[in-house]
Amino acid sequence: MEKRLHHSPFFVLFTILLSVCHSEQQQSSQSQALLRIQELLNIPDILSVWNSKTDFCNSEPNSSSTVVCYEGSITQLHIIGKKGAPLLPRSFSIDSFITTLVKLSDLKVLTLVSLGLWGPLPGKIARLSSLEILNMSSNFLYGSIPQELSSLKGLQTLILDDNMFSGQLPDWLSSFPLLAVLSLKKNSFNGSLPSSFIDLENLRVLSLSHNRFFGEVPDFSHLTNLQLLELEDNAFGPKFPRLGNKLVTLVLSKNKFRSGIPAEVTSYYQLQRLDLSFNTFVGPFPPSLLSLPSITYLNIAENKLTGMLLDNLSCNVGLKFVDLSYNFLTGRLPNCLQSETRDKVVLFTRNCLATRKQNQHPLPFCRNEALAVGILPERKNQKQASKAVLSLGIVGGILGGFAFVGIVFLIYRRLNFKSTFKKTPTRSITENASTSYSSKFLSDARYVSQTVKLGSLGLPGYRTFSLEELKEATNSFDTSSFMGEGSHGKLYRGQLKDGSLVVIRCLKMKKSHSTGNFMYHLELISKLRHRHLVSALGYCFEYYLDDSSVSGIFLVFEYVPNGTLRSWISDRRSRRLLTWMQRISAAIGIAKGIQYLHTVMRPGEYSNNLEITDILLDHNLDSKISCYNLPLLGENTGKTVHGISSDGSKNAVIDARADQEDKKDIYNFGVILLEIIKGRPIKSANQVDVLADQIQMANAADDSARRSIVDPAVNKVCLDQSLKTMMEICVRCLLNDPEDRPSIEDVLWNLQYAAQVQDAWRGEYGSSEGSAISP
Repeated sequence: MEKRLHHSPFFVLFTILLSVCHSEQQQSSQSQALLRIQELLNIPDILSVWNSKTDFCNSEPNSSSTVVCYEGSITQLHIIGKKGAPLLPRSFSIDSFITTLVKLSDLKVLTLVSLGLWGPLPGKIARLSSLEILNMSSNFLYGSIPQELSSLKGLQTLILDDNMFSGQLPDWLSSFPLLAVLSLKKNSFNGSLPSSFIDLENLRVLSLSHNRFFGEVPDFSHLTNLQLLELEDNAFGPKFPRLGNKLVTLVLSKNKFRSGIPAEVTSYYQLQRLDLSFNTFVGPFPPSLLSLPSITYLNIAENKLTGMLLDNLSCNVGLKFVDLSYNFLTGRLPNCLQSETRDKVVLFTRNCLATRKQNQHPLPFCRNEALAVGILPERKNQKQASKAVLSLGIVGGILGGFAFVGIVFLIYRRLNFKSTFKKTPTRSITENASTSYSSKFLSDARYVSQTVKLGSLGLPGYRTFSLEELKEATNSFDTSSFMGEGSHGKLYRGQLKDGSLVVIRCLKMKKSHSTGNFMYHLELISKLRHRHLVSALGYCFEYYLDDSSVSGIFLVFEYVPNGTLRSWISDRRSRRLLTWMQRISAAIGIAKGIQYLHTVMRPGEYSNNLEITDILLDHNLDSKISCYNLPLLGENTGKTVHGISSDGSKNAVIDARADQEDKKDIYNFGVILLEIIKGRPIKSANQVDVLADQIQMANAADDSARRSIVDPAVNKVCLDQSLKTMMEICVRCLLNDPEDRPSIEDVLWNLQYAAQVQDAWRGEYGSSEGSAISP
């Protein structure tokens, strides 16, 4: 017993020494990880004080970098770069960065903001199993949110603002039981919101502004802790969302809401900021919104709200900003809004208020406009009364007319029975592809990505059209509607009954092609929806009665108003020339469209035979690919682009190896880049070879050599580093060996880098490029 007690102090001392040694080893390992992170971030100025002697756990925090430790382990890491930081060099690897980062295994809070990080976010970041707060905003991360994050059950805050993430939000985002803050602003997410979001019971902040979401907002009335909801600049609608009454901030501006403002909004007693501007809200404006006990900001501008305001209405004394502009409000401006001060802004222009201030319409204007959109209650009552009277007359007329119509129909059918077999006229088929083939196609994971849904980008759903609809839209395919003819059929411009403009492509089919093959490819085409693709809206079949074989297909596409990219680049007769920054943006849009085509399906949509006349510009001058590979014919048409074979060689042999399929599109993209840089049409393979050699030699020389070869319309306003990067990636795209050409991801990185340095230069020195003239 004495012997055991005699040795016990040594055992305690040994344990203490072992613990200290382990702690020192752990701190050394963590220090090495931080120094490696500093190196991977290209040793920015904000981390210049870090070195091998730094005691990170006891270092002074600052606004750019902070390290917090608990019991010798790093639990918080905050690194915040300068706003607008450029992309990290192309040697940067996001995978290596995250691999190093996860060595800090006890991290609970991670903030990596404005550091120029780029690439798809690796799923291995979920190895930080203790993570509670993750903020990686203002970087250049793209792709989808990795599903591995769903394993972080302790995650409370996820902020990925101002990146380039895309795709639909996954259902598993609702699997975080403690999630309180979800902010995904300024990305390229699309689709509708998962209904499973209603399970996020602890959610306090949901910010999804400046994305491409659409459709109904889920019922959030059960999210009793939700205080901030920001949905600005999407395509949500048409109904006002159902929400809880504890909201402090509600921003629904720049969407597609077109319902009335529900009465329950007036019971949001904690609401401080309400922004409903730039929608199509109709019906009466609730004046009680002005007197909500917490309201300080109210914006209902650019809607179709009606109602009479009274001068004795009350307002909250804390109200600092009110914008009632561009509605159909009548009456008098309330007295509480007339005392405008430096701290209080009140806007009410373009209503019909009884004041001479801020350019009011005459009173009849608002009444007529309100009647035109059918939102005055007396008009509604009149309609209901009229319908009741008309319905009685209609029922009687129908009963009396049935017998007459039946007799006429029988006579007509008998007279035309024999003549039906004397010729083989065509008629349209309006079967919906989704009814017969949907289950087969959607289950084929080799082709259709499950993340791509119909109705994206705010476009109407893909559907079948009748031949009568298309004839009416084009005035029976009149020559005035004819737009041109190519290897993929004739093109007509049309206007549907709802006023929307469309382009109709008419394809003549051979009898050897089966209807099943058509339906298969139509299902594929219906899934190709992207911001930088001209999307298909539907189709119509035409076939012969004698054997039911398809004689023609009409494909209906969205109409893109601003013509081809070539007309904005090299048409010297037009004053509509794009600036250098706009040219880079157009190239980025094309590259994103190609990337989508290559990845949306398995195998990807390759060999699209792109040319600059296939690139259209919409009303925002965003580029859209209009003529991607349509596999309807079931065979390769062997189309060449202005005499240039799709693989870039001088002969017309097409390299059929699957691992090089994507490099054909890269070559054609290089030809488009060549014309963007040179600013003149390119019409032959020989011309491509000559110009590519010129650009390569100029790029290897100096700034003056590069500027001497670029389009004179932009050579004075493009930054040399931006121009050099554009020339370099162009030459690499045009290399003869497909294996030497860059991937589309590499192309996209270089284009974004060129845009980043050009934009930073413009912002720093106030350089003005002059803007393109909108038609």
